[in-house]
Amino acid sequence: MPQATAKLNAFPVFMRVEGEAVAIVGGGEEALAKARLIGQSSAVLRIIADAAEAELLAFIAANGAIHIAAAYDAAHLEGAVMAFTASGNEALDRRVAEDARRMGIPVNAVDRPELCDFFTPALVNRAPVAIAIGTEGAGPVLAQMLRSRIDRMLSPSLGPLASLAASLRGTAERLLPKGNARRRFWSDFFGGAPARAMAAGQLSQAHDAAVDLLLSNAPASGHIALVGAGPGAEDLLTLRAHRLLMEADVIVHDALVPETIVAMGRRDAERLPVGKRKGCHTKSQAEINALLIELGRDGKRVVRLKSGDPLVFGRAGEEMAALRDAGIAYEVVPGVTAAFAAAADFELPLTLRGVSSSMVFTTGHDLKGNSLPDWAKLAISGATVAVYMGRSVAAEVAGRLIEAGLSPDTAVAVVENASLANRRRFHGTLADLPSLEVRADLTGPVMTIIGDAVAGANFERSEPLAAHRHEGAAQTAAEGAER
Repeated sequence: MPQATAKLNAFPVFMRVEGEAVAIVGGGEEALAKARLIGQSSAVLRIIADAAEAELLAFIAANGAIHIAAAYDAAHLEGAVMAFTASGNEALDRRVAEDARRMGIPVNAVDRPELCDFFTPALVNRAPVAIAIGTEGAGPVLAQMLRSRIDRMLSPSLGPLASLAASLRGTAERLLPKGNARRRFWSDFFGGAPARAMAAGQLSQAHDAAVDLLLSNAPASGHIALVGAGPGAEDLLTLRAHRLLMEADVIVHDALVPETIVAMGRRDAERLPVGKRKGCHTKSQAEINALLIELGRDGKRVVRLKSGDPLVFGRAGEEMAALRDAGIAYEVVPGVTAAFAAAADFELPLTLRGVSSSMVFTTGHDLKGNSLPDWAKLAISGATVAVYMGRSVAAEVAGRLIEAGLSPDTAVAVVENASLANRRRFHGTLADLPSLEVRADLTGPVMTIIGDAVAGANFERSEPLAAHRHEGAAQTAAEGAER
């Protein structure tokens, strides 16, 4: 048997208040909270308080509210379309509620549900769009938590975009027949070039894109978002990245992006793994470029999801060049790169006054050539160096830096799976670093940070690399003997 739908005890509605009076009785913190809530509308605020607190008086002055500085009288409610009582005095609140009902004015008594004709929701304001959240007695904390989550999902540009939509509604209804053509236009409007231009703060371009879409009646062009997924923890994904994932038709993701982040996308979005791990490439970079171009030409909204930040060892440059050459629109959404997550895991200052004022992002593979790269010279001069993907060349990194003059005692911090619950932290010196190379138990991505600033990190929850140093040296010697 299907489960019966639960019935609401209160029905949500939106009341017209433009230019109408809303009365608030009370002079303290609760009255101020209601004033701030109603102050988001175009109502005329009428605050009745013979002894208003300073913060409420400041609000009244800043927002042009009407202040009746007198003891409450029923006449103060006349002409109001709704009333709030937040006096903190039960007898007065009851009196206000009774007066309001007698005058046909809906009333809300703060923290006295038995006196309320209506309840105030948690409000997500993207005027002219508004979302009201009520929890029917489950408490304001739950309502505010839900409000916060919904607020994060909605772009700040939604309000101006809705206003633009309202200005074009009549024209769209005249030019486009009911049914698929009109639905497609609005879908492309809210998910295509007009929405992207508005999100970038380009109001005139958003208007022009909407007019072009309206007059051409052609399907929206494709768009590729190169999005940084961050170091792995889903709550480090940016709000913009999450919104784009929720709007995407297709999610093209790397192998290092956790499933928990891919799953934050639209439920019916197509998911295409194109991950590249060491020694195992699902697709070549040329094939990925061709795939993005094909999806863009098909009019798809695509999120190209990359681990960390797309502009830091993410090959975004090659993909952007390919998209530019093909005339496909794209944008870049930055993410938290692994070096920052690793530093946070160690409470490690990447720059430290009087110690290090610069930093370098690099890969250990940069040391494969005969000449020492410029970043190694910077390390010797005091820069903090973050080495990506450096576990398999840890011995070479350490050896070349020591040969070039960096002290073997230079502090080193290493994190596997930065930002995740299963992260592992190690600390030691440059001389200890080669032990990483033989650590078969390190299967996740490894970030190494080298420099004098590392000495300022918190090592309480990390393991010393020196514990594995002799073991690693013995294994390396044994492998050399076999060769």
